[in-house]
Amino acid sequence: MLKIQRTTSENPDFSQLVTLLDAYLWEVYPETQAEYDTFNVIESNDTVVIAYNDNVAVGCGCLKKIDQEAAEIKRMFVSPASRGLGVSHLILAELEKWADELGFSYLILETLHKQTAAISLYQKRGYQRIDNYGPYVGLPNSICMRKAI
Repeated sequence: MLKIQRTTSENPDFSQLVTLLDAYLWEVYPETQAEYDTFNVIESNDTVVIAYNDNVAVGCGCLKKIDQEAAEIKRMFVSPASRGLGVSHLILAELEKWADELGFSYLILETLHKQTAAISLYQKRGYQRIDNYGPYVGLPNSICMRKAI
C-alpha cells in the first residue's frame, strides 16, 4: 500500500533515500557527478515528501524556494525495486499541491538528458522545457523544465 508523507530533511528515511540517490547518480553518471553533485546539497529543508510502500521508504522529493513565485523540485528519487508502481507520480503530485498551498506560482526543475523516464514523467504532468537556469546555464547535459501551478 502506497502512502505519501510530508516531512523535513531531518527525517532519517529521507537521508537514506538521498544516499541511495547519490550512489545511483555516481554509478550511472560518473562523468558528470563531480560537477553536478555540488548543485544537489540539501541543507535544512522543511518541504520534503517521502513515499512509503508497506511502511518502507521507497521514494522522495523536496522543494527548494527560489523566490516568492518559484520553487525548484529537488532530490526526486524512487528506489529501483519500486519503479513502475506510480510512486514518482504520487511524489510529484504532492510536491505540486504543497507548492500551491505555499503560494508559489510555478515550479522549475533540472534533470539530465539521459533521464528519459523522468523527462517523460514531467512532460505528462505538464512541465515544459525552458532555457537552462542558474547553475545549469551552459551545461549541455541538463534539461530544465517549468510548470505553472
